[in-house]
Amino acid sequence: MTVQTVILAAGMGTRLARPHPKSLTELNDGRTIMRQQVDNLQGAFGEQLRLTIVVGYKMDEIMNHVPDASFVYNEAFARTNTSKSLLKALRSSVEGCGVLWMNGDVVFEPGMLEYLYNLVADDRSFIAVDTSSVSEEEVKYTIDEHGFINSLSKRVENGLGEAIGINYVSSADKHSLISRLGLVPDDEYFERGIELAIAEDGARYLPADISSFYAVEVDFAEDLVRANERIAIAKSVPA
Repeated sequence: MTVQTVILAAGMGTRLARPHPKSLTELNDGRTIMRQQVDNLQGAFGEQLRLTIVVGYKMDEIMNHVPDASFVYNEAFARTNTSKSLLKALRSSVEGCGVLWMNGDVVFEPGMLEYLYNLVADDRSFIAVDTSSVSEEEVKYTIDEHGFINSLSKRVENGLGEAIGINYVSSADKHSLISRLGLVPDDEYFERGIELAIAEDGARYLPADISSFYAVEVDFAEDLVRANERIAIAKSVPA
């Protein structure tokens, strides 16, 4: 089984105020955010992993940092959002295969991918969610009567938890998502494309509860502090 994986790293990351792409921000353990993502992916999938990184802002820095990956260029990185970066990646993916993707600023526990492995192997679309927190500023979700996600955005009211930025689209749902991402405005997040695929095409995305693992999306300096704290705690716990 080949696991097609995408890291979305085209953005400028202005909120973190670093002179380099946000994914190249260094953690206290000496790795960058992106390096810990790649390490986690390689640890979970090994030789099955086929990694593509969507680049834009200061792309040479990222390409030199992970030279063994494949790359897709979002030339409109300064005026488009994650919907268009993901669209470019999905269009370049192998026909007949699902795609696992993540935002390029997520620091997460390695064991999470092992936990999600069976859903990937079964080719089932999912959104990784944390039910322990429902912040106003984060992407939230609700589910329908069958337990599948039916709304997914920062505007969701009475959300059941937060989407952490790690998701999978099955081979069966990929064409629908590609179509819907092509229709959303340039400044939309990819979650809007998922919502449209659910509402208009009947796509079904499971909420995969990863609340027992840490996952921190690093947007601000305080998020970086929290991510480093979680890594330090995890490393202090005996295996």
